[in-house]
Amino acid sequence: MTSIQESLPFKLGVLRPGMAAEVIGLNLNQAIDDGLHQIILETFYKFPVLVFRDQTLDKRSQIDFSEGFGALEGHVNRDFRSDGFPAVHEVSNLDLNTGKPTAKLENRGNYHWHTDKSYLLTPSLATLLHAVTLPPEGGDTQFAHMGEAYDALSNEKKDEIASLRMVHSWEQTRIKSGSKLATAQEIEDAPPVVHPLVRTHPETGRKCLYIGTHASHAADMVRGVGEALLEELQIFATQDRFVYSHIWRPGDLVMWDNRCLLHRATESYDMAKHVRLMHRTVVRGDAPV
Repeated sequence: MTSIQESLPFKLGVLRPGMAAEVIGLNLNQAIDDGLHQIILETFYKFPVLVFRDQTLDKRSQIDFSEGFGALEGHVNRDFRSDGFPAVHEVSNLDLNTGKPTAKLENRGNYHWHTDKSYLLTPSLATLLHAVTLPPEGGDTQFAHMGEAYDALSNEKKDEIASLRMVHSWEQTRIKSGSKLATAQEIEDAPPVVHPLVRTHPETGRKCLYIGTHASHAADMVRGVGEALLEELQIFATQDRFVYSHIWRPGDLVMWDNRCLLHRATESYDMAKHVRLMHRTVVRGDAPV
């Protein structure tokens, strides 16, 4: 880890150059003014995975900090909404009926490469995930940088995909991930939408692939051909050279940029024995262009 300061009001340590950094010395339970939120955002544009160490946040405090970056987005799947705090999504391996840890989950989308809420017209800007209960080891979260992946494509491939648009669908991702099927209400709340395959990050101007398991097929191609292209791109874009794997520590709050990253949880622990519980808030973004 490399430490950099640059007159920041916190210690910043680089975990992966150009992608991930840890923030040390901030207590997010204390009021964060607009100026500090802006400094965090500017740091975020350089490191789209920010790890805030040693946080003990309740749901109200996590909401307050998250809202400093924009309006929060509820989840289409009501299974994830915590009582009394609908903006906080409880992400865990707990059985919805027994409350006990299980490896046989009804909601499996987290374990597939995706970018949060790309099935909405205005997908998310950022996700903030707070470690509440962790297994003794494992349960890492992986991030893949879609800007780095796009840059590594051949010029021929870039030309091929430059104007393509992808259909993103909550209903289809439930099928693809082997999850409980979408309800009629969920399909009504989140009908299929179309986004560019290559989006431009609104702050950095960098071109990024906009793919993941929520992407169903190409709007402009024969379905099977478009599905094959998506699979090809996703295999390419999630190579180890584009990936940062976050090993969770108690108290970590990880904030990541859904506009330029894919992510997934890993099943690298005994899910039937140990609890992994996270609290998630999601900041709404803008329509991809």
